[in-house]
Parts: sequence; C-alpha cells; structure tokens
Amino acid sequence: MRKLYFVLILLSLVFNLSCDDGDIITIELDFEDTFSSCGINNLVFFKTKNDPSESLSLKLTGVTLDDILSVEADGVFEKSYTISSTNPFNYRTYSNTTLPSDLFCSDVPNSEINITKDIQSTSGIADVKTVLTEADDDGISSIFEDLDGDDDFTNDDTDNDGIPNYLDADDDGDNILTKDENPDPNGDGDPSDAQDTDGDGIPDYLDDDDDGDGVKTRDEENHTTDNNPANDKTMDDLADYLNPLVATVVPATGYRGHVYLQYYKVTVILRNIDIDILSADELDFGELEDSALTKTIIGEPVFN
Repeated sequence: MRKLYFVLILLSLVFNLSCDDGDIITIELDFEDTFSSCGINNLVFFKTKNDPSESLSLKLTGVTLDDILSVEADGVFEKSYTISSTNPFNYRTYSNTTLPSDLFCSDVPNSEINITKDIQSTSGIADVKTVLTEADDDGISSIFEDLDGDDDFTNDDTDNDGIPNYLDADDDGDNILTKDENPDPNGDGDPSDAQDTDGDGIPDYLDDDDDGDGVKTRDEENHTTDNNPANDKTMDDLADYLNPLVATVVPATGYRGHVYLQYYKVTVILRNIDIDILSADELDFGELEDSALTKTIIGEPVFN
C-alpha cells in the first residue's frame, strides 16, 4: 500500500514550512494513506505507526459513523468540521516500541502506553466526504446496465420487479441469477458476448425464455419447486430451462431472494492546521478503512 509522507518538496505531500528567518524546515511523518475510526458518541479518526511509535488523530465530538454515512439522494455526504478544543487534531509520540490496535478505541486507557509528546491543533478545518457506490456484483459493470443510454441507471428494470438492473441479481426475473447465465464469457467486462442459448439476439441474462420453447424459464420447474430452475433436469444433465425439447410448466410463485452491496468511501482533508512541528494549507488525511463501510442489502423484488 502506498505510504503517506509529510516531507517538504519530496514525494507526495509538500508543506511550506519556514522559520522567521526564512530557513526551511523538513519534517517526515511516515504514515499509511489510510486511517481507522472508533467511537460511539464521539468519532475519532486515527492512524498509528511503529518504529518510532507515533499517531495522528482527529476527534469529532457528537459525531457518529452513521452520521457521515447518511448520504444525500446523489449518494454523497460532505461536511466541514471546525478543528477546535472540542474537535482537536493531535500528533503524539510514544516511548512504547509498538502500539496496540485499540489505542483510541478502549474505554479504559491502556496503562502501559506512555505518551512522550502530545501536540494539538485547535484551529483549521476538517473536510469529510463520503461517496456511496451500490452494485449487485452480477458480473456486469453498471455502465452496461444502462440499457436505454440515458445515463440514468435507476430506470432500467428489465423484469419490472422494482429493482433496477444495476442492483438486481436477476435482471430478467427468470430465477436464474445473472452471474450464473454466463454474461461475460471472455471476462473483459463487456457483455456483448453474453450467452444466448436460443440465438434470438437477447442474451440469457435478459431473456425470460432462455431456450425459446415458449415456456418462461422461471416456470420450467419439475422435481422441485424452489424458485430455482437450474436444478430441474428431465434429460441427461441439461436443465429443462436450457433444453428446448422439454417444456414442462410449473408456474413460479415468487422470485429468488435478491441482495446487493453498498460501498462507502470516506475521505478526510485537513485545511489550515497549525501545530508546533508543522503547518499546512491542506493535508490529505487519507481514506477510512472499516468493515462497516460495506453493507449487504436484501432487495425486495415485486413478483409479477
């Protein structure tokens, strides 16, 4: 992973640091470009390192992780917080050789931690930005699920189940998941070569009658009625829904369960911070790493 360096006129971040007599000060704080968070009622963003042991932290009082994940209709949350004695930014050094992972997340401070330097900035601005990306991970890039080409993914719903294709694990509502209908055989991200069993010009993942036998794929159940035609095989090992010689009709009673994923990207930019060892017009604090930023959402398709 790329590391974040605070070095004057070196590498990725540049700080204009100078003394009154114009001398240039060079400071290197070698941290990763990601950070962690913790806190229930007060949110702390932090990053730590060993050898030497140091930390950078930003406390946002009265702010929770859910607050910054509450995106607007466009999938974006943006807010600037004033750095102050209530919302301090700290640089700390420690005599400890290594730092525990719960350094900022323990209700009871670790008695073995010895802080040797604690420098605090109580001025500046913290710009927090969250961007939400939603995807069904069905093997098709969302850009190819805008079927009418109007740059609006929300109005493309092939099976009219109320879930747009880019969030629908089963785009055509045939109870065979899109990812299982060979939508991109060569794996180049372009579904133009998608499997088309009956050769009707409609790829299987958008075709509600894959074998062209006049019976909807979802209704070609036989031995089991579990809303999964893939396990109904009358002849050999070929599922009935792919076999035009079998047209058994067992009407489906519902859609298979749908799930999709939400990915939140949280970044923080610090502006106009001022502490003894450095001052900066802008400091890219990095991107938040947290398992809570990926969520699995259960869809509710309307059967029709």
